[in-house]
Amino acid sequence: MKPKLFSLLILLPFLASGQPGKTLYKTFGSVKVYEVESKGVYIFRAGFAFDADGAAKAYHKNDNVALDFLANAGKPGNWWGIVTNTGKKDGIPVVQSASDPAPGYYVSSTSLVDKSKKMKDPLRYVDSGEIPYVAIPSKFSTGFKLGDLALVVNKKNGLRCYAIFADVGPGGKIGEGSINLAKQLHIPGSPKKGGPVADVVYILIKKSGNGAFLNSQQIQQNGKAMLSEADITSLLSD
Repeated sequence: MKPKLFSLLILLPFLASGQPGKTLYKTFGSVKVYEVESKGVYIFRAGFAFDADGAAKAYHKNDNVALDFLANAGKPGNWWGIVTNTGKKDGIPVVQSASDPAPGYYVSSTSLVDKSKKMKDPLRYVDSGEIPYVAIPSKFSTGFKLGDLALVVNKKNGLRCYAIFADVGPGGKIGEGSINLAKQLHIPGSPKKGGPVADVVYILIKKSGNGAFLNSQQIQQNGKAMLSEADITSLLSD
């Protein structure tokens, strides 16, 4: 093989992605997730699906008063978005009591939890209405785990917000976040109505957490310490 041709073949993956070191990692439907190994991140552009899980009023037996449809939390014998009396999918859904944040509503769960609180305590879970978080498909990567951080950017208005990986989403879909994250980015929509298509960039920062339950201020502070402005500019330039 001629030297020039060999050099061109080496460069092709980088030329195709638009950035040195940016290579295709996985594909979810029409969404391509790239890895930028030199920056320690995964990056992709997708829509924004609303995840209400963890919010006090996420689910109720009466869909009209809840943030999301109960069907999105499962069904009798197979619950995945609400807590049951046994902690298993086939248990009986737990209803919040008079001393809980939203009496009469189901206790909605997230994958990331505050282990200092009991299973039936609504405060054990990451509140979608209060905390900016992202939901990532199961078995996405061993380098990006629950409690790690992401920078999410609304391409329409340029607004940015750091978010915590707090919930595991469906295996074949990507591009999902909390109600609070949508609010911070001025993204229109709701858990029941959905959000925009292909307007949002997600930068997932590898090994950026320790599985801890963080509040909003901690998420922003820790996130800003992970990526420099130069890094962000470079990652968003493509």
